[in-house]
Amino acid sequence: MSPLSLFKRYLRAALLAACLIAPAFAQETPEPPTTEAPSEAPPATPDAPELDVERTAPNDTGSPHHRRLGAVVRFGSNAHVRANESAETAVSIFGSSTSEGEIRDAIVSIFGDTRALGPVGDAAVAVFGSVYVNGSVGDVVAVFGDVELGPQAEVRGETILIGGTLSTDSDAVISGEIQEITLPWNMHTWVRPWIEHCLLLGRPLAFAPGLEWAWTLAVGFLAFYVLLALMFPASLERCVRTLETRPGESVIASVAMVFLTPVFMILLFVTVIGLVIVPFFSVALFVAGLFGKAAVLATLGRRITRFAETGPLAHVASAVIVGGILVTALYVIPVVGFIAYKVTGIIGLGVVAYTLTLTSQARRAAAAPGAGAAAIAAGAAPQSNADATQGPVAALEATALPRATFLPRMGALLIDAVLIGIIANFIPGSGDIWLLLLGIYGALMWRLRGTTVGGIIFNLRVVRLDGREIDWATSIVRALGCYLSAAAVGLGFIWIAIDPERQGWHDKIAGTVVVKAPKPGSLV
Repeated sequence: MSPLSLFKRYLRAALLAACLIAPAFAQETPEPPTTEAPSEAPPATPDAPELDVERTAPNDTGSPHHRRLGAVVRFGSNAHVRANESAETAVSIFGSSTSEGEIRDAIVSIFGDTRALGPVGDAAVAVFGSVYVNGSVGDVVAVFGDVELGPQAEVRGETILIGGTLSTDSDAVISGEIQEITLPWNMHTWVRPWIEHCLLLGRPLAFAPGLEWAWTLAVGFLAFYVLLALMFPASLERCVRTLETRPGESVIASVAMVFLTPVFMILLFVTVIGLVIVPFFSVALFVAGLFGKAAVLATLGRRITRFAETGPLAHVASAVIVGGILVTALYVIPVVGFIAYKVTGIIGLGVVAYTLTLTSQARRAAAAPGAGAAAIAAGAAPQSNADATQGPVAALEATALPRATFLPRMGALLIDAVLIGIIANFIPGSGDIWLLLLGIYGALMWRLRGTTVGGIIFNLRVVRLDGREIDWATSIVRALGCYLSAAAVGLGFIWIAIDPERQGWHDKIAGTVVVKAPKPGSLV
């Protein structure tokens, strides 16, 4: 049997035992007392593994002080079988397992050490921990941990080490094969301290031995953020300005990126051409995340360095350093540390995406400056009904129209939803993708007519804040944003009722508003 298959076997057994005993979480289940006299116990079968009977003499079942247990399972604490006890299995997750008595099956530790001082029928296993054996065991398995065999150790089966070392006493007996899988570095020596002092406490950093690598990594990333600030100060300043002047929109964009990025990745995966884009898109997200993290640190640092109008402290790189020190201090606080780490990363990515969107909109607006204003200044006649579908009113005039309130917009949405629901009933198999059809319908209608059937009934129009015509990018982004508004328990739609511009989350993401049209529209 290969080392990997043997390890999977014992790990599966440990997890199965943990799941079965999980409702008790550390309840020791005594087995019912036997009704047979000790002298009438059936003899051991030839196929049963032989245990060192002499060593188990203190645990003789005839002793009145002996306890027979079922499975001993611990989660977040240590599992311990004492010298006067015997158990079926001993399992500890995020803790260590120690047996001084008898284990009839296996003793397992996940993210902890395993100590088998008495007989073990099957195996002693440790994952991200070390194994010490000073009794009779079947197999010994250590994953990212060391194995030590004491003078009374007797290994009847295999000894498997993955990324660890083996040390044996001269009196130890190893009957089976020894299989060692070495790694270029001792992973357990630096991963386990981080798991114990950081992961289990919900923080990225801690002041503890063995975490020097984590602090080196944190300082290295901070130095990289400072380098970005020195190389691209204008771009970083633009992102900082976006977060300072538009914090609400930046947070909404961040939430949108969390929801829309997986959707976009799935769409790329299901298309043949999209598979080529996936690596480049992933790299772009990674780079944008690093740049956004630097922007968030600079924004926090500016709360302290803003008093300096000139000099080194006025540079955005100094703000990054100060903000990095503040965030690093948060990283060592349990629970708060991981929250700070995730929030700064998510907001950073959203700020970069939102800043790029604003920059793109500003460039497009600059490409056709004053087109709508010139038409109004020249006293141009309003467009005819035939042209109302593409642009019912002039660009600047449309953005100046009264904003549509919550109830008419929800009424229009209800009509559109019912309409698509009726159409979906006539298409076989389309009932399961009704929401997808509704989004496609909205994107098409906004791009082609500037409104929907429900919008026509309520005299509603969707216009861009910059006065430009709604293009495909805007209509698709707005449709995807509607899914975000609905996914957050409808909060994105409720936002229309409290926002001064009567914008939902999807409106803010796409840069659109819904206005009350002076004349009813039509589909033709």
